[in-house]
Amino acid sequence: MILQVLAPYRILICGLLAMWLAQLLKVPIYYLVTHRWKWGLWFSSGGMPSSHSSLVVSTTLAVGLYEGFHTAAFAVSLAVTLIVVYDAAGVRRQAGIHAQKLNVLISELFSGSPISEERLKEVIGHTPRQVVVGVLLGLAVPLMMWLVWP
Repeated sequence: MILQVLAPYRILICGLLAMWLAQLLKVPIYYLVTHRWKWGLWFSSGGMPSSHSSLVVSTTLAVGLYEGFHTAAFAVSLAVTLIVVYDAAGVRRQAGIHAQKLNVLISELFSGSPISEERLKEVIGHTPRQVVVGVLLGLAVPLMMWLVWP
């Protein structure tokens, strides 16, 4: 009964589930690497895996599986996915690197100065590895869901 009610939302569910799983995985993955808990990662951008990539890839594949790979919806979804994935690993990553450099510059130039020392957010993009893991998660969720709930 509940599956029939939710059936029209399968594509949305795939995307949101992939994004939620990516955000959930950030905390234990960070712990495995650093041996420190950082619970704020559940609500932050950046980090491993890319939840942006998971969301758009999962949604795009779900559109293809449930609506057809020949549809305009799939074409638009694929175009948006390519932009988001490129942006996650490219533009946003570079912005994070610039923020790191500016934070170092501010620390060095204005130590002890009354000028605001508000730090810029450095983790706003992803490394290529983080994007690839996000893409893989984004592929896995709708494939599993399609096998269980065609």
